[in-house]
Amino acid sequence: MAAVPPSSASGGPEPPPPPLQYSLLLQHLVGEQRRPRAWDPAALGGIPSPPKSEEQKMVERAMESCAFKAALACVGGFVLGGAFGIFTAGIDTNVGFDPKDPYRTPTAKEVLKDMGQRGISYAKNFAIVGAMFSCTECVVESYRGKSDWKNSVISGCITGGAIGFRGW
Repeated sequence: MAAVPPSSASGGPEPPPPPLQYSLLLQHLVGEQRRPRAWDPAALGGIPSPPKSEEQKMVERAMESCAFKAALACVGGFVLGGAFGIFTAGIDTNVGFDPKDPYRTPTAKEVLKDMGQRGISYAKNFAIVGAMFSCTECVVESYRGKSDWKNSVISGCITGGAIGFRGW
């Protein structure tokens, strides 16, 4: 028969606790059993801020959505493209120039009309490129599951390739 270890109920010494295993320690420190800590920026010398309300959280979620980012890039691209188009038309010496009659001086109305047409053309192109880049970046970020600088580089390559393929 095997010897039975003495029990603590009989008044003998208690056996020592089992040694702490490294894998159990890791589960408590970085694994699923880790308890999240409430981070207070005031404890580290930061500016304390009150917790966000539900309305603030809702607005943040809306502003971080792909649709909002794409719309913002589209509108921003339209404005920037329009300004760039008007600027380049102002520098161009051929604005308002009629190839049928090269000696005729264009009127101010003709020059402004050409500047407006070039501004609208640039605005549309910049808006499309901005929306393409923003949507592509959102898709890449969703696919990779990370938010870092590589998403912008990858989406820039995809957008540039799509623009180049269109002209091919």
